[in-house]
Amino acid sequence: MKKSYNTDRLVLKVADSKDVELVVDYFIRNEEFLKEWDPLKQEQFFTSDYHRQVIKKDLKEIENGTKLRLWIMKKEDKDNPRIIGTIAFSNIIKGAFLSCILGYRLDKDEINKGYITEALNKGIDIIFNEYKMHRVEANIMPKNDRSIRVVKKLGFTEEGLSKKYLKINGKWEDHLRFVLLNDGIE
Repeated sequence: MKKSYNTDRLVLKVADSKDVELVVDYFIRNEEFLKEWDPLKQEQFFTSDYHRQVIKKDLKEIENGTKLRLWIMKKEDKDNPRIIGTIAFSNIIKGAFLSCILGYRLDKDEINKGYITEALNKGIDIIFNEYKMHRVEANIMPKNDRSIRVVKKLGFTEEGLSKKYLKINGKWEDHLRFVLLNDGIE
């Protein structure tokens, strides 16, 4: 398992126990911003103990091939590293399905700079070419125009609407289902 990847401006890294405080800092800085797009969070979510366990679970899932979570950092911040987002390919299913679910978040102060598109381009390359997935699915609330623009720019196509798909910020929300297929898989 490779631990980090580079793009022109970014480092995409699998977090380990040394990164717990960076992860917690990211979520604390972005608590209000992410509230509109995430399930409700309990106070414990914003603690080191909580994220130490999440990272441990992520590492097990990465090791067994059912998930790939990469934390996004800017190369220019290497002397003072700071997480600016994350991309995750979860529910990786092998066999005849070769499919996974994509999720991603970006720091409120880094929007509209092309970082999430750059990170996702690399992540999709990894999931298609290293993990050999055939299908990546992204589910996005219809009101999330920025996110819809990102997946369309990356070549995803809309497949339909999933009614009351996820409970976001305490309310069941519809989601549009977007899919990207890997034509390189036989």
